[in-house]
Amino acid sequence: MRMVSTRDIYGDTLVELGMLRDDLVVLDADVSKATRSAVFAKRFPGRFFNAGVAEQNLVGVAAGLALSGLLPYASTFAVFMAGRAFEQIRNTVAYARVNVKLVGTHGGITVGADGASHQSVEDLALMRSLPGMVVLVPSDANQARQAVFKAAAWSGPVYIRLGRAPTPLIYPCDCSFEIGRANVLREGRDVSLMASGCMLHTALEAADALSREGIGAEVIDVPTLKPLDSSTIAMSARKTRAVVTVEEHSVIGGLGAAVSEFLISSNPVPLVRVGLPDAFGQSGEPEELMDFYGLSTKHVVMAAKKALNLRDRRTSSAFHDCLC
Repeated sequence: MRMVSTRDIYGDTLVELGMLRDDLVVLDADVSKATRSAVFAKRFPGRFFNAGVAEQNLVGVAAGLALSGLLPYASTFAVFMAGRAFEQIRNTVAYARVNVKLVGTHGGITVGADGASHQSVEDLALMRSLPGMVVLVPSDANQARQAVFKAAAWSGPVYIRLGRAPTPLIYPCDCSFEIGRANVLREGRDVSLMASGCMLHTALEAADALSREGIGAEVIDVPTLKPLDSSTIAMSARKTRAVVTVEEHSVIGGLGAAVSEFLISSNPVPLVRVGLPDAFGQSGEPEELMDFYGLSTKHVVMAAKKALNLRDRRTSSAFHDCLC
């Protein structure tokens, strides 16, 4: 299975987009080799701007370029984009609904040995909290390419989270991608596994393992955390009545929070969240960290069984109450 990180496709996609749009400009905070925006800088040096290690200025300059009629993509590590420049993103971009595309690479704990200071586990919660901000978490490199293109056509601020570690290609290069739409990759009637980013492949592996035990898991890719595809999520939850969310992010404020917030007000069902607990990451190999924090395939399988147990206990209790 071919492995490509979502950040690796970013630079090439910017070049593609830049050849189609003369108004495209790209900015970076002195990490262009790591974010891969250096690929665009080499091809279009006059349309690339290095803001230096000054993320607040990066966002401010991007907003000014957008207000001048250009289409800016501003890139840096997710932990610095969402953390260091949050005030500028809030007041200069989101509040004014300026057409800036923000790209945070190196999201999650699969950054690995760089440790907690560079592992963003709260960026999606911060970006989701901003009114009008679109939040995208592509699940593989091909989907990331489509997300970059779709963000360009979207009027208003967009945050795209990309990863450092190579992940399996799940989608074809010409895959369809629509902002606000989730994809049902596998049908199932017992439990719904709703995943985003690199965790989609883990959810698919867990579905295979559950299938060998006679459990039919429905796998749903949720690459848009905001706006959430509430209709697809509600349909699956009504069918299985047991949901597991799977994300490389804190369980506070990310995909699990978005899904549970929606379901609790529309179709309450047992829901188990797979993600980081209320904790920072640490230095280590990506695979070791994923297992340590409960994000490996076996943990998703256990979460699915827990959700099924909660559903069955609730059904049994309701039946008992009916008899009484």
